[in-house]
Amino acid sequence: MKKITLLSLVLLAAFGNIAHADEVNDLLKTADQFRVGTESTKVETQITTFAKDGTVEKERNYIVFSQPNHQSLVLMQSPAEKGQKVLMLGDDFWMVLPGSQRPLRITPMQKLLGDASIGDIATMSWAQDYTGTIVGEEKCNDKACLHLSLNAVRKSVAYQHIDLWLGKSRHEPIKADLYVQSEKLAKQASFIMDKPQAPAAVSEMLLLDQLSSHKETRVRYVSRKQKTVPEQWLNPMFLAKNPNLE
Repeated sequence: MKKITLLSLVLLAAFGNIAHADEVNDLLKTADQFRVGTESTKVETQITTFAKDGTVEKERNYIVFSQPNHQSLVLMQSPAEKGQKVLMLGDDFWMVLPGSQRPLRITPMQKLLGDASIGDIATMSWAQDYTGTIVGEEKCNDKACLHLSLNAVRKSVAYQHIDLWLGKSRHEPIKADLYVQSEKLAKQASFIMDKPQAPAAVSEMLLLDQLSSHKETRVRYVSRKQKTVPEQWLNPMFLAKNPNLE
């Protein structure tokens, strides 16, 4: 009888962990909907850096094609970077420079502008890249929030650990503490919704550097629409040999 009881407890614990993991994954899927929308998406993105006194330092524009199976393509649009592309295929990142026939391997922490990295705009799925636990309910930004502790399931993601706070009722992202592989707090992110009462999407992500500059970088999502890119666009050699995508 004792063996059966112990076995039952083990099974109950296992099923409880599975159910808890499913609950966290469902929360992350909802949060991703606010951040990205559909699975195949074209996102026009603007990144602005601010000095400590709040004045604008630089501004850049990007088009991000977020595709299924950890695939993303970033096209630089501003004159200073025009023609540059970044391709993410799973754990591999390439940068393609104008006039070069050879794609360059990079990391997701490669800086775009200010404190925004490639990983901040190219890797968009929390549900696919993280597992975790619900720490509890807390007050954040004058709202009732759920505090999640997340750990990366892939080494290539920009942040190996995230403390994430979601709105308790709608599960929209409110803020996040972003930790790099060395377990140092790299950035603090806050998310601005398009509507205060019935939000449909994240309109901006504000990043505050915690390692060096302590400056603020704003990532603004200018527009989103469903878009599936041609398969050849997801080939780094094709991008190097075809600078103009049509």
